[in-house]
Amino acid sequence: MTTTPPGRPGAPGAPRPHAVFTDPAGRRRTAPARFGPASRRDPALPQRIRNGLLDDPRQQCVQVFLSAADAANPAARALLDTEAATALRLGRTVENTPYAYLFPTVIGYDLDTVEPFLLYAAPRGIPVGRTHVMSASDQRVFARDLTLALCLLDSQQLVARGISPATVFWDGTSAQFWGLEGVTRAGRPRAPWGRAPFASPEQHRGEGVVDPRDAVWSVAQVLYQLVTGRPGPADRAPADLDRHRVLAGTLPRAFAPTAAGRPTPGALLELLAPEDARRLGAATPADGSRPHQEAFDRALDAKRRAPAAPEDPPDGTPEDRAPGEVLCPYCLESIQLDLSMLFVTDDQMQYRPLDLSRISNPVRREDVMRGAVQQCTADPDFPEHHIPVPYLTHGRPLTVAMIGQSSTGKSHLLTQMIAEITDGGLERYGVGWQSVNPEQHARFVRERVQPLRSGKVLDHTSGVGLEGFALFVESLLLTDARGRVRPVAFFDLGGEDLVRTDGALRFLLGIDALVFVVDPALALPLPQLDGVRERWGTEVDRDGDAAFGTVLDRLPRRGPYLETPAAMVLGKSDLLRFQPPVDRWLGEGPPAAIGPDQFREESGDVYALLRQHAGQAWLRPFDAFRRCTLHIASATGGQESQGRYPAGAGPRRVLEPLVSLLAMHGIIEAPGGAASFGVGRESQ
Repeated sequence: MTTTPPGRPGAPGAPRPHAVFTDPAGRRRTAPARFGPASRRDPALPQRIRNGLLDDPRQQCVQVFLSAADAANPAARALLDTEAATALRLGRTVENTPYAYLFPTVIGYDLDTVEPFLLYAAPRGIPVGRTHVMSASDQRVFARDLTLALCLLDSQQLVARGISPATVFWDGTSAQFWGLEGVTRAGRPRAPWGRAPFASPEQHRGEGVVDPRDAVWSVAQVLYQLVTGRPGPADRAPADLDRHRVLAGTLPRAFAPTAAGRPTPGALLELLAPEDARRLGAATPADGSRPHQEAFDRALDAKRRAPAAPEDPPDGTPEDRAPGEVLCPYCLESIQLDLSMLFVTDDQMQYRPLDLSRISNPVRREDVMRGAVQQCTADPDFPEHHIPVPYLTHGRPLTVAMIGQSSTGKSHLLTQMIAEITDGGLERYGVGWQSVNPEQHARFVRERVQPLRSGKVLDHTSGVGLEGFALFVESLLLTDARGRVRPVAFFDLGGEDLVRTDGALRFLLGIDALVFVVDPALALPLPQLDGVRERWGTEVDRDGDAAFGTVLDRLPRRGPYLETPAAMVLGKSDLLRFQPPVDRWLGEGPPAAIGPDQFREESGDVYALLRQHAGQAWLRPFDAFRRCTLHIASATGGQESQGRYPAGAGPRRVLEPLVSLLAMHGIIEAPGGAASFGVGRESQ
C-alpha cells in the first residue's frame, strides 16, 4: 500500500494518499484512498481491519492487512494468502450468477509488500452475533443462504472452518459469509481451528481429515444461537430442538457428533430449498479445462501403448563398462578410481597432489579421500577436469540437468531443492543423504542456500566453466531404503549457455534425468502477469522456450519417445497462486508415500493450464519424453523487492519434481516399478 509522504492531509499542496493494488482481473490500479483506524478482526488472528474510502471511483471499502511485524511471520502471510485465494476463487465461481451476494467482493490486493493487504467492498449488513430478533421466515432464508455458500465451497472442494456469529452478516434480506481465512481443502488433515461450539467436535480437536460436513455442524450451531439466543452444546445435539420449528424440521442430524452422521451440504440444501438445489448446479460455470484434460489422457495413453526403446537397466552396469567404471559426467568417457591421480585443494583453492602412502590410519585415510578429487585423463583432448572421489566409489552416478532460460529461476529452484534434501525432505521415502565433497557442499550452503533463505536474490551462476564445458554445481550421495548408495550430480545451465557453445551440450549425451523449468511470465498470456512482464521487460513467447528446443534437438532418440526420465516444472508459481489450478497445488503438502499414479492429477492440471493458455509449443518436453511428470512449484513463495524477498524465501513444492525423477530411477521405490512411473496405469 502506498501512502502519502509526511504532511498535513487537506493542506494546500499536500499529496493525497493512494492505494496501489492488483484488481481481480490482474490489472494494476492506483486510486486515491483514505482509511480509518485499524482494529483486530479476531483477537486470535494476526489480520487487522480498517474501513476506507476509494475516491476513484468513490467506493466504501474494507482493508484487511498485516502490520510489518506480523508480515514477517510466514504463518501470518499464509493466512492472508489463504483468504485472498479463497475470495478470488469464489469471486470467479459466482461471477455472473445469482449467488455473488453470498461472499465478500474483492476490489484488489497486494500481498508481495511489507504490509500485505486485501481490499473488499464494504460488507452488507452486520454480524448476526449483534442481531437480536429475526423472524421465522428470515431464519429460513438465512439457513438457505448459508447452505448455498457451503455448497458453492464444496463444488470447489473447499470447506469453511470459520463459520460463527461473528463471520456471518445479515442485511435483513440475505446473508454474507466472511471468515475466508479459515477455508481449507477437503481431505487435508484437520488442525485445531475455531471455537466451540461453532467448530465441529473433531475440527476443534484436530482429528481426522477435513470434511464438508464439518461446516454443516457450524451452520447448525449459528442458527441455533440465532433462534434461541444462546450457544448450543459443543459435542452433541441440543436437548430442546423439538421446541423450535425451524430447527426441528431440518437440522437434527446436523448436530451429530461425527461428520459421518451429518448430511452433506447438498443434502441439507435439498431439504431446505429443493428448487435452489436444482438451480445451483447449472449456475456455476465450467473453467474450460476439460478438453485439455482429455488431451492429456490421450497423450498418456499413447505413451503407454508405444513400444519402448531398449535401454540400460536403471541400477545395473552397462555391458560396455567394466566393473568399477563410471561415466565421467564431463568428457563422457569411462573412468575408475586411480589412487595415483588424486588431488586436494589448498587455501588458495589450487589443486595439489594427494599422497595416500603417508596416511596409514584407515579412518583418516577414508576421510581424506572423501574430500579429494581425481583428475580424469580418459580423453586427452578434453580440457582438464576433476571428479570427486566419492562420485567414483559408490556405483553408477545419476546426473540431473536443469533446463530453461536464465529468467526462469532455475538456480533458485535447484538451491531450494537441495536445501530441502539436506533438511531431510527425502526421509519420508526412505532416502538419506550425504555430501559427495564436504568442502564443496559447505561452500554451496554458504554461498547459495543461506543467502536465499535469508531473503537475498541470488545472482545467476553459469553452469559452464572457462573451458566451455558444463560443470555440475552440486552433488550428493543418496542412500535408498535398501542401503544402496548413488551419487547424484546437478547441472544448472542457462539458455545462453546451451546455445553459446556446442561443447556445453556434450554432457547431455550422458545425462540421466532432466528438469525443464517453465517461466509463467514467458509462457502464459494471463493479464495478472502483465505487470510482471512490464517490470522485467519481457514478453509472451508463443514459440516456447528456446532452451527446451536446443536440448530436445541434441538428445539421441531410438524410438517414438525419449526414454530419459524428465519432469516439467511451472516455476515462480507464486505469481499465479490465485489462479486455478495453481491455487490448489501450491497448498498441497508432500505425498506421504508414492503410489502408482503419483503426480498424475497434478500433471494433468499443469498440462491443461499450459495447453489452454500457452499452447502446445510449451509442452514439447512432455510430448518428447515417454515418462515426464508436470509440477507446480515456487522457490521463493513471493516476489522480490529491491533485491530481497520481503518475507524471506519460502519454498513451496520444490522437492516433488526430484521425487518423481528418483522414483523413475528406482531410488524411491514405487508400486508398479520404476519403468511405469510417470506413465500411470490403464484406466479401470
